[in-house]
Amino acid sequence: MKTSFARLLVALCVLALPGIAAACNVIGPNLSFGPYNPLSAFGATTSGTISVDCNLSPPPTVRVQIGRSAISGGFQPRRMRHTTGTDTLAYNLYTDAGGTSIWGDGTAGTTTLSDKVQKNKPWLPTVYGIMPPGQDVSVGSYTDTITISIFF
Repeated sequence: MKTSFARLLVALCVLALPGIAAACNVIGPNLSFGPYNPLSAFGATTSGTISVDCNLSPPPTVRVQIGRSAISGGFQPRRMRHTTGTDTLAYNLYTDAGGTSIWGDGTAGTTTLSDKVQKNKPWLPTVYGIMPPGQDVSVGSYTDTITISIFF
């Protein structure tokens, strides 16, 4: 049995302090876990790069948050829904490849990442996706939509 996850859609949100023009931008990746075998003892993994660039002097410290799952409404677990059915697959997004720190908005046990972003030198943090093994679901594509927000 094989289940594929088509992509994790990323909506973008840029927020700035009042009175400051939005001079930083974020671009998020489309993540794909690829084929998923529910009989495997191993889950599926993926990763992608978020790009944050700013043209401000002095360089701002930018905080990146990743929002709740549109399907589960939460961080733990985030869920993808079958594109034509009702089955869901649990997954999560992390700041580290080992899956120890859930990337969220700093609430509910999640963390955010921050860095000083130099002019003409994008910050490229990696987001890691992990889907746990043993989820018995229908074959097909699964999607979720996540919002990435930056604050500076």
